[in-house]
Amino acid sequence: MSRNFNRYQVQREIELLPSLRVIRSPTVTRVVAQMVLFSFITAATVLAFVPWRQNVVGSGSVIAFAPSERQQTIEAPIEGRVVNWHVLEGAKVKKGDLIVDIADNDPELPQRLRQERGALVNTRLASEQRSQSLDQRIVGLQAAWNSGVEAARARVSTAFDRIQAAEQALKSAEANWITSQLNWERTQKLTAKGLASTRQLELAELGKTSALADLDRSRAGLNAARNDHLSFEAELLRTDTESRARVDEARAAAASALSDVAKARADITRLDTRIARQDTQSIRAPVDGMVFRVLGRLSGQMLKSGTVLAVLIPESTQQVVELFMDGNDIPLIAPERQVRLQFEGWPAVQFAGWPSVAVGTFGGKVILVDAADNGQGKFRILVAPDPNDDPWPSNRYLRQGVRTNGWVLLNQVSLGYELWRQFNGFPPVISPSEPGASKSKEAQ
Repeated sequence: MSRNFNRYQVQREIELLPSLRVIRSPTVTRVVAQMVLFSFITAATVLAFVPWRQNVVGSGSVIAFAPSERQQTIEAPIEGRVVNWHVLEGAKVKKGDLIVDIADNDPELPQRLRQERGALVNTRLASEQRSQSLDQRIVGLQAAWNSGVEAARARVSTAFDRIQAAEQALKSAEANWITSQLNWERTQKLTAKGLASTRQLELAELGKTSALADLDRSRAGLNAARNDHLSFEAELLRTDTESRARVDEARAAAASALSDVAKARADITRLDTRIARQDTQSIRAPVDGMVFRVLGRLSGQMLKSGTVLAVLIPESTQQVVELFMDGNDIPLIAPERQVRLQFEGWPAVQFAGWPSVAVGTFGGKVILVDAADNGQGKFRILVAPDPNDDPWPSNRYLRQGVRTNGWVLLNQVSLGYELWRQFNGFPPVISPSEPGASKSKEAQ
């Protein structure tokens, strides 16, 4: 009762004070403030449970996926100077279109190279003819070798037959000698007994002497036949050795001729390469594309072989985006991760946590994550168009080198958790295991 009385008294005093009545808040204001406070609390409570897509940010540019379709230089194949340009910067060219003409420092060099080539061709022809002549000579020497060896073998065989005939004659002479010796001894005994005449003894002695001469002659003939056989065998060996040496010498000369032919052909090939390089003084476009920069100057400036004359941007059939990510974020990124891309010069409104409401951004998928950094702690990833999303702008707008910002989308969490995570500096949520680890365990 006393508390109500005090409140009534205070209220009564306030009503009696005109200044207090003037500064008191109107009822409508208090109601609106309460509604705003209630709405703020309600919105904060609701937003705390709204889904939020975590992401990591990187920047890079548009490039061609095929290395052959990326920016390339056109270099001078020979030492010389630029004499005429057939294109300007920004010109579109087709494969084989003439780009620039250059001239060698020595204008007489091509003619001298062709003269030198003619001399080498003559040298090669002469070496080939010498090789053919030596081949024919080798055939002739081999034929002479075979015939000489056969003739020598025939003489050896004849000498051997003569030895056999001489041996038979010696045996006959020995038998005749023995017979004449026996006949002489018998006639001598008969003469001593008076049974044979002196004439018969003389005839027996003459037969003995004749048989002895035939024996000596047979022995001499056998020795001569044996000596002839040894001589013919030595002649056979000498003929075979000399013929073999002549054939080997001819073969060595033929091999030398073939070596000269091979050397001449190699020299001609090297010279043809130099002539071909001289003939490429008119440089043509290697691929379809656009001339990005013209660097060679129309002047007397001497260029070295390999000097860059122009820069060509080939027409790309498939473009991708290379993004450079921070080393702290690279463990979160794997192939097939979805990416939202914002291209430079293309109007866009990006809500990183709500990719479905982003305007002017394009979808992509990670196709490659480099195994090493670029030397500055940044890791490169390649992003290709997502076939399930809107197509990227055409090459007219999406040229190579266009700067690009990318958001690699990670797991989905609540907005309240994301605010709490960023306020405490915690890393984004990632899978507790490496990508593919669960599948490998199931396969095992």
